[in-house]
Amino acid sequence: MTVPLYNQLLHLLENGFIIREYTQVYEQITQRIPIAHFDEDFYRYFPFSRSNQNKLYLMIVKVLELSLSLSGLTVGILLIPFIFIGNLFGNRGRLFYTQERVGKNGIPFKIFKFRTMVENAERNGAVFTIVNDSRVNPFGKLLRKTRIDEIPQFINILKGEMGFIGRRPERPVFVNELAELMPFYETRHVIKPGLTGWAQVNYAYGETMDDSLIKLQYDLYYIKHRSVFLDLNIMVKTFSTVLFYRGQ
Repeated sequence: MTVPLYNQLLHLLENGFIIREYTQVYEQITQRIPIAHFDEDFYRYFPFSRSNQNKLYLMIVKVLELSLSLSGLTVGILLIPFIFIGNLFGNRGRLFYTQERVGKNGIPFKIFKFRTMVENAERNGAVFTIVNDSRVNPFGKLLRKTRIDEIPQFINILKGEMGFIGRRPERPVFVNELAELMPFYETRHVIKPGLTGWAQVNYAYGETMDDSLIKLQYDLYYIKHRSVFLDLNIMVKTFSTVLFYRGQ
């Protein structure tokens, strides 16, 4: 910054104008972290949310997760007969589906879901899920729209592998690809993955690398601003998505 420009900014500040850095303005407007404008020293000054170490906050979250998980699994057990019948006619094959995902601190775990895709959907290799994915069968589309396919993940929450709110857990093969292309991608792993999250309620499926970059910006925003208020905001938007049948 040149001295004349600095003096002009100082003059504006003295006259009551608020001076903000571009990254601050971008973050406030978009509620995303503009990682393209961070350098390699990102980890030194990125202000991780104090909530990530706040024992009271973490205790409240744990109690809520336990309550929601038990309630969710109860609903899931009641729905299993209907899901079994629907699966028998419209989604022939296994009822449940497990897949390796990357958890907190990069530790892999097995995620549980109701199967929504045809058998051997990835016979040609792993690919991103897209909108109107041809691999998703008709009954699977209903499960995804209502988010019923996610109910078994409450088991992962009870096991401590996931939280109710966080960043979505990605598959190792995609994590390796994305980490090579995007700086700071593995910063997502400082918190547990979640059943829902800031990126999920603000953005659709990540079909491309550009989509994944935008979702990363949302994930980093959540990590930076994690709080009870933000968690409640995410929960309201998540329940609204389920209630009004806006799943994908």
